[in-house]
Amino acid sequence: MEKKKTSFIKKVGWPSIIIAIAALIAIVAFAFVPNNASTVYKGFLGSITGFFANSILGVSKLCGNSYGFGIVIFTLLIRFLILPLMVYSISSSKNMAKVTPLVKKVQAKYKGKRDRDSMTKLQEETSSIYKEAGVNPYASLLPVLIQLPVLWALFQSVSSTPALKTGSFFWLQLGSPDPYFVLPILAALFTFISSWMSTASMGKDQPGFAKAMPYIFPFIILFSALAVSSALSLYWVATNAFQVVQTFFLQNPFKARAEEKAKELAELERKKAIKKTLHKAHKRRK
Repeated sequence: MEKKKTSFIKKVGWPSIIIAIAALIAIVAFAFVPNNASTVYKGFLGSITGFFANSILGVSKLCGNSYGFGIVIFTLLIRFLILPLMVYSISSSKNMAKVTPLVKKVQAKYKGKRDRDSMTKLQEETSSIYKEAGVNPYASLLPVLIQLPVLWALFQSVSSTPALKTGSFFWLQLGSPDPYFVLPILAALFTFISSWMSTASMGKDQPGFAKAMPYIFPFIILFSALAVSSALSLYWVATNAFQVVQTFFLQNPFKARAEEKAKELAELERKKAIKKTLHKAHKRRK
């Protein structure tokens, strides 16, 4: 168990952990900022909803009672809170990209074989590859899974807190969908950019579904944002805009592609050098 903890800390780094701790402290502190718009919530789930709502209201109070800015800043704090999981997910995705060719070879080895023994061996050999590379194939789902309860709590907070439900932000009524579709379009656009950057940074050896995600996921976000309250759309815009900046610094696809091209050129030069050496050796034998 201790080895796993050390491995996780080594992968994510202390800076991201310190940032996450600072974000958690800020979120908790804002929840205790006195405000006149707080509501009493009952039950365990109600307590979670109340905590989120009071934290947003606390941030909003320090922003001149602007609930829109409160949601944006709260969203950024949530992103900083899950930063270690994001770094861990990106690290695992990079390692996944490296072992993908090996996994494909194993899959080709058992192609067309559907008997129990073959399927068991396929699973064992694939798991062995992941284990040796220190890869968790499900790590990329962590940031998505952790945000689902956040979305639920945010939805409940807006729908059950009068100040947030009736609050306005520029042209928006936070409890109603964006009438001009600006936020849904921005949410989909930022989702596409971050997804494309993430996919591009992983190289060419990726499963087909991974290459298709940058073109599918934005439409899911777009149509979802059209139906939900502006508060949730605002959350999606802020979180996906943050994701774009984060992806650029942590996965820089332009740098990754340049490095991949340099490797391909180096491999090509190596093969040319080998071919030239063999050609000279052949001429000497003659």
